[in-house]
Amino acid sequence: MVESISTLGSHSALDVCEGAKKEGFGTIVIAQKGRDKTYSKYYKTRKRKDGKMAGVVDQIIMVDKFSEMMEKANLAKLKNSIFVPNRSFAVYVGYDNIENKFGKDFGVPVFGNKYLLRAEERSALKNQYYLLEKAGVRAPKTFSKPEQIDRLSIVKVNEAKRSYERAFFLCRNYDEFLQKSGPMLKAGKIKPDDLKAARIEEYIVGAHFNLNFFYSPINQELELLGIDTRRQTNIDGYLRMPADMQLEALKVAQPSTIEVGHIACTLRESLLEQVFDIGERFVNAVGKEKEYEKGGGLVGPFALQGAFVEDGKEEFVCFDVSFRMPGSPGTRFTPYSEYLLGQSTSFGRRIAIEIKEAKRKKMLNEVIS
Repeated sequence: MVESISTLGSHSALDVCEGAKKEGFGTIVIAQKGRDKTYSKYYKTRKRKDGKMAGVVDQIIMVDKFSEMMEKANLAKLKNSIFVPNRSFAVYVGYDNIENKFGKDFGVPVFGNKYLLRAEERSALKNQYYLLEKAGVRAPKTFSKPEQIDRLSIVKVNEAKRSYERAFFLCRNYDEFLQKSGPMLKAGKIKPDDLKAARIEEYIVGAHFNLNFFYSPINQELELLGIDTRRQTNIDGYLRMPADMQLEALKVAQPSTIEVGHIACTLRESLLEQVFDIGERFVNAVGKEKEYEKGGGLVGPFALQGAFVEDGKEEFVCFDVSFRMPGSPGTRFTPYSEYLLGQSTSFGRRIAIEIKEAKRKKMLNEVIS
């Protein structure tokens, strides 16, 4: 009996909870001590002094570390809930735990295909880049060795301290690769082994967009719920400087691209057909892979992150794919969900609607893993 929707207290938890509450579900958030007040205080469900109800988080499961959510006592508290994964869930709980110790077989089903979460990692066998190629979605040209670099390229290497974040840098050839990576290695920002495993791809000059989709197994239909772009530190500050000041600033610190927020945005309408075409091809490509069949193929939210380039005509080039809740609740304020559903709809609410409909049609196994 599904009574609640649960998630990890990070990334997009409030979006999940707000949507669940609007569709009549209770909400549970696993919160980590020291970073819990957003959920345990400011947005906790409560009656205010004016008598009105406020907040969206009904129940808190407090842990010292997010990984402790895998303890039996904590999993027991998630009984009768469906868990909505986000990026932090993958980072702090780990793919092996998610795939083998979490899910419907252990009493806490995951919304969507939990086996696809691993495909975000470059080290995965059939990762996002493999799936993009299978779908025929254009991606940047890649270089297997830094000696091959022959154009402006971006190097995506994991940070030393936060392996889930990437320390990007730009270079035009092998000499510049050494010049840029050397100080980063010396400062301990990156590790030699991570640099060797870095993804090197041509730098795409274009307008950046995140295309945020939802695939409904119940309706067997792809939906575009919203579009956004990123705010990043400290690159946004560099971009607001005159060119001469940028050069001076680079002597002190290299730009970083840590995501701190998003801006909801729209696309020219004539580009939407291309957007749906690549989204549908991607859904079909994932569905054909036996590795992901046991989780039901592509279920629920996913995003194609990239840029539109001018190459005779505007064409989308995809840099990255995410297979879970997007971290940009502002996408509901783009018009696309309202065009389709008749009202502005958050990803959290769209998930809750799908769960409710799956329950009604006795198709819950189609949307959980």
